Amino acid sequence: MALAVMVGAGAGAGSVVFRWCIKTFTHFFSGHADYSASPGASNPHAPWVGPYFVLLAPVVGGLLYGPLVNRFAKEARGHGVPEVMLAVAQRGGRISPKVAVVKTLASALCIGSGGSVGREGPIVQIGSALGSTLGRLAKVTEGRMKLLVACGAAGGIAATFNAPLAGVFFAMELILGTFSAEAFGAAVLASVTASVIGRAAFGNTAFLRLPDFRVDHLTQYGLFATLGVGAAVAGVGFSRFLYLVEDACDWLWRGPEWLRPTVGGLALGLVLLLLPEMYGVGYPVLQKATEGGYAIGFLLLLLVGKMLATSLTIGIGGSGGVFAPSLFIGAMLGSAYGIAVHHLLPGSAGAVGAYSLVGMGAVFAGAARAPITAVVILFELTGEYSIILPLMLAIVLATATGHLLTHDTVYTLKLRRRGIDLEGPAPGARIGTQRVDAVMDPLPSPLSASTTLADSADLLGLSGHGALPVVDGAGAYVGVVTAQAVAEALAEQPDNAPTRVGQLAEAPLPVMADQSLAQALHTLLSAAGTGVPVLDSEQGKPVGWLSHQSALRAVHTVA
Repeated sequence: MALAVMVGAGAGAGSVVFRWCIKTFTHFFSGHADYSASPGASNPHAPWVGPYFVLLAPVVGGLLYGPLVNRFAKEARGHGVPEVMLAVAQRGGRISPKVAVVKTLASALCIGSGGSVGREGPIVQIGSALGSTLGRLAKVTEGRMKLLVACGAAGGIAATFNAPLAGVFFAMELILGTFSAEAFGAAVLASVTASVIGRAAFGNTAFLRLPDFRVDHLTQYGLFATLGVGAAVAGVGFSRFLYLVEDACDWLWRGPEWLRPTVGGLALGLVLLLLPEMYGVGYPVLQKATEGGYAIGFLLLLLVGKMLATSLTIGIGGSGGVFAPSLFIGAMLGSAYGIAVHHLLPGSAGAVGAYSLVGMGAVFAGAARAPITAVVILFELTGEYSIILPLMLAIVLATATGHLLTHDTVYTLKLRRRGIDLEGPAPGARIGTQRVDAVMDPLPSPLSASTTLADSADLLGLSGHGALPVVDGAGAYVGVVTAQAVAEALAEQPDNAPTRVGQLAEAPLPVMADQSLAQALHTLLSAAGTGVPVLDSEQGKPVGWLSHQSALRAVHTVA
């Protein structure tokens, strides 16, 4: 807990430094605190150049951060979150301390010189690197190391967006991928500590001033549901377009990697010259869109422009997040949709700003499939409880639609393109690549569902397993009963207590015989008892038993 507080304090301080660097570099390159608030204006430092300075700003910025990233920390390139997810899933939470420094400077230079990316990816990577470094200094176990990395991510999000709850759920949902009381408590401590520091530096205000949200008519729920489905398509489309542009940049570029952001900055400069609203993160533009300040045609242009500008920034080797761009895209889509339905149903459509807010959360949920984070962060931004029902409806539909459209998220797709499966074995791992049927044990004698609890206790005690499969009278597989469940039922003895083992049987997540051991281990580790049944992939009948011991014996098969 003390380490979690220290990590939160470090992430909060890192957020303050990072935002100061962005502000300083933005003013240096553009002459404005946020150039997207004054798109098309001249640079006060060089007024004779007019708005054409945006052609050179990304070039100069790339010349500074390109060699920095290539020389000291190549993992600082890109949007950051996938690298943290990989470190937690397959590298024991180990992140080089150099990443915190390099990511701070590289991302601030990229955003300050016009890179159309967000600041959440960098601060997640910065906070996580701080957590990993502190964990190594304190010589904590691997599990605690991963937890400190998640604490750094939670603190970074909390301080950057003034959203402590969103920071906690971001860490749980995306970084750790699991929920536990210990992890939740540590992440809360880190998030609260970082938020206190962030509020002391930036004030207790959200980074956006959002319009009042209300649902005026019941028909709006149907409109919000439709928006959720459309937002998922936009989110998945953004993910695919992002890596399509990156592939194109990889194919076109033949020079040294350190020079790539400089040369690619010319293409980004052309986009900024045509659409200066794309300069930097673009929160002022997002703010204006939520207030209904743009026509529907220009909103769609901004949507496409953000996809292109963000993808190009990442493709040329820039450093920054994709969370803020997904919110931007969602706001443009939601505002355009709100204007359209307002014209079609003027009496029941409601305010345009409501659709903009819901679109923000739904696009992110469709792209990242992190519904809890999406709901919580939008709720914290508005402070309005009335947003919850339509927001939950749209985000759940967006998440489900995104899952139907693609197996990967905007974060995991980057890793899968590099041949990395977060659910699979780490490169060089001793076990994980084998098939389950190659390492499983013979199936233990199953219990009949009609077996009494007393008899089942004797059979479980003699079996040597902490759990046994259960079949019904026809021999069909029902599930698994654990020794713990039987012991608890025998100890309770209420009037309505179960009397037969079939009443306690539960079916764990299926483990198939032709499945890889790496995927099956996730189910085995989360299951009660000491093993799980292995099912035939065609008929779904138990054909073997996978235990911790049989998984460990796989080491000898590859030795």
